[in-house]
Amino acid sequence: MPKLKIAIAQINCVVGDLAGNVGRILASAERARSLGADLLLTPELALCGYPPEDLLLRPDFYRACETHLAELAAAAPLPLLVGHPAEVGGRRYNCASLLRLGRVDVTYRKGRLPNYEVFDEERYFDAGDTPCVVEIGGVPCGINICADIWEPGAAESARAAGARLLLALNASPFHMGKQAERYQVLRNRVVATGIPAIYANLVGGQDELVFDGASFVLDADGHLTHQLPAFAEALEIVEYQDGCIQPGPVVQALVPEAEVYQALVLGVRDYLGKNGFPGAILGLSGGVDSALTLCIAVDALGADRVRAVMMPSPYTAQMSLDDSRALVQALGVRYDEVSIEGAMDTYASMLAPLFADLSPTAWADTTPENIQARIRGMVLMALSNRTGSIVLTTGNKSEMAVGYATLYGDMAGGFAVIKDVFKTFVYRLCHYRNSLTPVIPENIITRPPSAELRPDQTDQDSLPPYEVLDAVIRAYMEQDIPPREIIAQGYGADDVRRVVGLLKRNEYKRRQSPVGIRITRRGFGKDWRYPITSRYQDEY
Repeated sequence: MPKLKIAIAQINCVVGDLAGNVGRILASAERARSLGADLLLTPELALCGYPPEDLLLRPDFYRACETHLAELAAAAPLPLLVGHPAEVGGRRYNCASLLRLGRVDVTYRKGRLPNYEVFDEERYFDAGDTPCVVEIGGVPCGINICADIWEPGAAESARAAGARLLLALNASPFHMGKQAERYQVLRNRVVATGIPAIYANLVGGQDELVFDGASFVLDADGHLTHQLPAFAEALEIVEYQDGCIQPGPVVQALVPEAEVYQALVLGVRDYLGKNGFPGAILGLSGGVDSALTLCIAVDALGADRVRAVMMPSPYTAQMSLDDSRALVQALGVRYDEVSIEGAMDTYASMLAPLFADLSPTAWADTTPENIQARIRGMVLMALSNRTGSIVLTTGNKSEMAVGYATLYGDMAGGFAVIKDVFKTFVYRLCHYRNSLTPVIPENIITRPPSAELRPDQTDQDSLPPYEVLDAVIRAYMEQDIPPREIIAQGYGADDVRRVVGLLKRNEYKRRQSPVGIRITRRGFGKDWRYPITSRYQDEY
């Protein structure tokens, strides 16, 4: 029986960097050749990066991809299976081509086009309808691309066409629990076809998405034979001999806190790196959100590229100052303290004539609180303008849902690191980070959360406990459960009504928030598309 070696190239491609991606693929190909591989398997759309979004509507983009694909074929030191877009006769396809002997030998067109969650492929591509089986080293190999394996049909067609091994190119973004879903989906295809499968996945950050890699292989019985690391580039050789996948290395799975933390670190590193920002700036408050964001930034970029600014007001507790100083000392980042009291007095004086005809309670609402947040945002953006570094915002998913982050204040910035992390999970991530090295002071984690915008303020003054808040948001926002069913689960009707109402009223604020890293099945980004103007009323 033939013996075949296939190299999985789990690489970090950059959208639109065609020459750079060719270089990344060729570097993997040279290493694969040195290890005796017969084929290099790359991720979905590896040539152009994923997702290219509306670049796929530009004719020149396809012409450039065709040119670089030909260059890659001419330079390839061994056969390559490469993902790329292609335009043929006015129709556009998501393709995988076998590059062999200096040319494009055969091309497969993706048949299943996902149009759910963060995917929008029906906007860009036409669907292929023909199976593709190529012979590599005497072994008939069927080709599938990502969504092809998520439902019956494409893999079974490849098996019917003679395939004895399934090669799947993927650009499958991370969210919590995703790897278990992938195992099950591919195992379903293996059981249906009776042939082993190799799953090669993209790795790296692309705007709000993080691709975790975590490529893997299942034998014909559905057993895991290879597991590549998550959130890192990797190359692994898979041996197929006597009709069977030979066992290989299996990397241990990460606990949820570790995988989310690594996703956030990778997302920050690639967002700044791929967009050319020299560093990051963020405002410290003495609370868990800014502490966690600072740790992520330092772990992603290094302490020398991160700057923290504490901007105390008359309401800032001494504990907040002490804890912030301890945190930055432990992390080794540049730290500045800028009092905003003078600016608060100036704004109060400026606005007094405008508020003269209003009731005395005008300054008892959230107006002065929001002014404080906006002063701080102004300071951070001024530093960003002067240094070129990007401001990282520190609002979490719980705050983004109910509007407890100030527009043009603490929402001002370029990248929202924990935008999709619930407050309850923020605490879990802080404990996880401290388990690596204890850098976050215990006071930050244990004290009642407060924005410190007025005397003796705590978050729970006007919100349900975070355990309740997060559960209601998750049920309504991520799972589309009606309010009446959430109440039937045991949550208070007043809490549910308030949380859902806040969530709806603050859509206009979220539309103006910076892009942030998606780590749940549904974040406030590509997969949340609710109207700002709407009079729909849920049933309670």
